[in-house]
Amino acid sequence: MAITQALPNSFKKQLLDGDQDFSSAGGDKFKLALYVSTATLGAATTSYTTSGEVSSSGTGYTTGGKALVNSGTSVVSTVAFTDFADLSFTSVTLTARGCLIYNTSFSNSAVAVLNFGADKTATSGTFTIQFPAFTSSAAIIRIS
Repeated sequence: MAITQALPNSFKKQLLDGDQDFSSAGGDKFKLALYVSTATLGAATTSYTTSGEVSSSGTGYTTGGKALVNSGTSVVSTVAFTDFADLSFTSVTLTARGCLIYNTSFSNSAVAVLNFGADKTATSGTFTIQFPAFTSSAAIIRIS
């Protein structure tokens, strides 16, 4: 069992089929769910799952995670990209090893699996996912 950082294969196909809409106005809705180190997530992940998800923590984290704010899309030179605003879970006590970004507008389909590199913890505090800058060299999803 492991969390392997990847853009799932099913997501790549859905992009080519026109099933994913990242436009900031009227586009699809996305969420982020947190997972423990024993979760099995990676390129073969097709949709959101509760298996290995962080347990609900008071009012700060609930099953299914939290809605993301999409930054829209852009192209610079030969790189198309999209990103999300930073996301915080407040008043939580939890440990997470990674997360899954998924599309709630398209059957909870997997978009990206992120591995934090180590367990990250918050104790009666705020757990923040800090996304990279919305640029062609840093955005969380880039296609070149």
